[in-house]
Amino acid sequence: DKASSPSRAANVAPAPMNASLTFKYSKVSSRSSGRVAATVTASRAFTNAASRAGPDRRRYTGRDFVDAGPVMTDFRQQFLAFALARDVLRFGEFVTKAGRRTPYFFNAGLFNDGASLRELGQFYAQALLASRVACDQLFGPAYKGITLAAATAIALAEKGHNLPFSFNRKEAKDHGEGGTIVGAKLGGRVMIVDDVITDGGAKREAIDLIRAQGAEPAGVLIAFDRMERGRGELSAVQELSRDYGLPVIAIATLDDLLRFLAGEPRLRS
Repeated sequence: DKASSPSRAANVAPAPMNASLTFKYSKVSSRSSGRVAATVTASRAFTNAASRAGPDRRRYTGRDFVDAGPVMTDFRQQFLAFALARDVLRFGEFVTKAGRRTPYFFNAGLFNDGASLRELGQFYAQALLASRVACDQLFGPAYKGITLAAATAIALAEKGHNLPFSFNRKEAKDHGEGGTIVGAKLGGRVMIVDDVITDGGAKREAIDLIRAQGAEPAGVLIAFDRMERGRGELSAVQELSRDYGLPVIAIATLDDLLRFLAGEPRLRS
């Protein structure tokens, strides 16, 4: 899910531990895929401007969702500032895996130290809790999804939701415990955790794998929805949601990025 090289240079108060998230299913609204018309330029000075996510005042108690006051609505914008500070989100001229030109590049592989991975896990957890999509377990497709699922599981546990997680091997192991699944046995409603969706191939494989193990996919949780066109007129995210009837939850989307840029004159060309 990487582009080619550029052609030019929260803290939620702990609630009682749950073995699952049991919020009502909320079908994600479809959004038309769009393309960014203008190339934007990022200021290196802005890399010190990322702010840490503030407290989300919603409390999760037992199996119920309780509204304890105003909800933080800007964690998506804070995530984008965080991605800029880590150089995960960059601006310039890039070519996507699908061969399309794009003025920005999102590379989650640059969340590559303990502090940034811990912070990233908090954003994933916030997005999942805000979605109110029920799940019993997390699953990280090899390879990027492995650390992302683990970081999300830790962040959820810190918020009072201790969910098991697992991941797959690319090749089956023929000794020891064997098989392709590492970690908790797949069961119940499983949330797939990954960075982005390009053509949806890896997520489709994960969905089929989960079902083959007798579990049920609950949805797909990603860091950034690029709203890139899929195989037809819909975006890749919309196609995956349509084909499998599953919600796709993103910490932030292209729409969020455009709103973020509109509020930061230093980042507009």
